[in-house]
Amino acid sequence: MTPKYELEQRISKLQSGMKDAGIDGALIVQRADLFYFSGTGQNCHLFVPAEDDPVLIVKKSMARAEQESKLEKIVPFNGWDKLLNTVKEILPENAKLGLESDVLPASLYFRYQKLFSDFKMADISKIVRKVRSVKSDYEISIMKEAALISESVFKKAGSIIREGMTEVELAGRLEQHARSLGHQGKVRMRGFNQELYYGHIMSGENAAAISFFDGPTGGSGLNPSFPQGAGAAVIKKNEPVLIDFVSVLGGYMVDQTRIFSIGELPQHLEKAYNEAITIKNKLAKSGKPGVMASSLYEEAEKIAAEAGLSNHFMGYVEKVSFVGHGVGLELDELPVIARGLDIPLEKGAVFALEPKFIFPGEGTVGIEDTFVVRDNGLEQLTIFSDKLQVI
Repeated sequence: MTPKYELEQRISKLQSGMKDAGIDGALIVQRADLFYFSGTGQNCHLFVPAEDDPVLIVKKSMARAEQESKLEKIVPFNGWDKLLNTVKEILPENAKLGLESDVLPASLYFRYQKLFSDFKMADISKIVRKVRSVKSDYEISIMKEAALISESVFKKAGSIIREGMTEVELAGRLEQHARSLGHQGKVRMRGFNQELYYGHIMSGENAAAISFFDGPTGGSGLNPSFPQGAGAAVIKKNEPVLIDFVSVLGGYMVDQTRIFSIGELPQHLEKAYNEAITIKNKLAKSGKPGVMASSLYEEAEKIAAEAGLSNHFMGYVEKVSFVGHGVGLELDELPVIARGLDIPLEKGAVFALEPKFIFPGEGTVGIEDTFVVRDNGLEQLTIFSDKLQVI
């Protein structure tokens, strides 16, 4: 259960951001945001006035919402008119009401627009995402526990990878192991049409297959309806086996990648793997509060170029222009460590660094770990060895 003091701190930060933006109230309905600010993932509306206490309006299940949330004002949803009246009791006519415009379906947005016709609609999503990007000690403690699941998954991988097993067989066994340790299963993503199932577990040339997924790796998947991740490819000797696994505990996730191989990898792939470690370690020293996200990306690009690996860095032909992404309740949070993103890092922000090199016809090598921004650099939360895992 999310402690009451946590919810109070989060709502206070949201209200501060609302005041700065001239927004008088916000209606939170997306499940990750709802859980973050209320402590429950039930079917609810959370109304947050800029100058008053929040009200949790519950459609289903009222009993669970009352059990899970530490908010003071929890009331049943007794129809849309009741929702409207709850807002009108606090906000004056023509007040500005914020909605999560980045994730609301258009049909629902239009419904709110009609219902709250006496108010001015505003987008609250940027404020919400900024508040969520900086993690508290409470949140980081949960992520450190999730990192223990991740460590166990990678240890398990080293004991079960065998020549001749399929990618999906390996994925299934690692997923089952993670579930037995408390992994919640669902990997939430905010981006429209972005979805992921535990992560990407792929081998050899399949790990270099391009897909729709907004990341450096794709994979074939098992069929065109879900064209990413593990497929029916058979794991062979002397090729990279990519395990990019998202471990989730208590809603919070860490993202981690390691490379395994049965026997030694070709020399140029091992060299690229070592360069990925160099990039990670140098960015971990540079990533301090106030440093621009774009400068970290430029530093990574420079290291890759000096190693003669620019053509393979973060993709091949169809590249991505980032080397890190925020993680928390969702996999695609802020900050993004990307080209041209001149946004300063904040103390307490958590993100995954994933320098990777793609070699068509051969596979992917690279590394990924989850970090938190501290005064003197990045603190690594994920703990499994950086060493290339040769079986």
